Amino acid sequence: MTITQFRTTPETAHPTLRDAVTGLPSYVPGRRSAGVDIAALASNESHYEPLPAAIAAVTTAAGAMNRYPDTAAVELRERLATHLGVTAGEIAVGPGSVGVLQQIITGLCDAGDDVIFAWRSFEAYPILVELAGARPVRIPLDAAEGHDLDAMAAAVTDRTKVILLCTPNNPTGVPISHERIEAFLQSVRSDILVVIDEAYVEYAEAGSGPDSLALYREYPNVCILRTFSKAYGLAGLRVGYAVAAPAIAEGLRRTALPFAVSALAQKAAIASLDAGGEMEARVGAVKQERARMAAQLEAQGWTLQASQGNFLWIRADEHLMASLVDAFDHAGIMVRAYQGDGVRITVASPASNDRVLQVFEAHAA
Repeated sequence: MTITQFRTTPETAHPTLRDAVTGLPSYVPGRRSAGVDIAALASNESHYEPLPAAIAAVTTAAGAMNRYPDTAAVELRERLATHLGVTAGEIAVGPGSVGVLQQIITGLCDAGDDVIFAWRSFEAYPILVELAGARPVRIPLDAAEGHDLDAMAAAVTDRTKVILLCTPNNPTGVPISHERIEAFLQSVRSDILVVIDEAYVEYAEAGSGPDSLALYREYPNVCILRTFSKAYGLAGLRVGYAVAAPAIAEGLRRTALPFAVSALAQKAAIASLDAGGEMEARVGAVKQERARMAAQLEAQGWTLQASQGNFLWIRADEHLMASLVDAFDHAGIMVRAYQGDGVRITVASPASNDRVLQVFEAHAA
């Protein structure tokens, strides 16, 4: 028998992607800087260089790049456990919080299951959900650019497996209070995993959002999601983590791509935790700039909510958004536009922030 005798399909047949893949929207990353005079304020990166201790840790670890990293990330998980007051068995790590979120969706959702989240929120949410064959359930934000928890609770069905709460919300910056999340947890079934996505928690003012660890200790169906990409300045190394009940955390570790978090990323994350005081000083400076910019924008006549992230959000229709983005482009400033909703601008250095304020002032005139 020859190889050609195994052919049972027409010559024109070819491999095809799953419908769930071909129908996915592409994740749109923040535009990158193409020159030294460009202010890259579209990706919510830290404008600071990595902490010196993180750079030193990476430099040392680079000498062992010929070896695979610890796929269980034991040392990092143990250090996180000490930092958070939990056990290493309650922690799962992955390539950024978005990588851990993919582990969550993969681990809990079968085809046709529902995942509820606010919209607009983090753009990767619907992509990860649809890729798993689950159904994204988008609940519009309320008038104050925050989560409509009553509507989210009303959207729960017997197919709901996961609910995502982004606080502070990306891209609007609005947090969800502790009391509101606790009331929400009391209203939804305990077999639904409620993920509190806190990618920007370090930038939030104390008391503006939830005490997520307290909620986790009281409600076993809570999962906390955090990252080293933002305040810790390790966006290029890709390391995030979840805190969840031991059985859930173990499942997340099982669904992780082997060796997904590099040894360099693990060492840098540990060093960054050990240098938490320096990180907090940097965050304090960002908060001061955020408040300064918000005050000046309001004085110029712009309407905005009090952001608790390292960014500001301007609600804008298509016409205003296109006009703003064009003005920023001409000024050499990269911002993030969200089709039909608004514009997000990362808070950066005072000099870059002054450039942003000048564009807004000229546009408001």
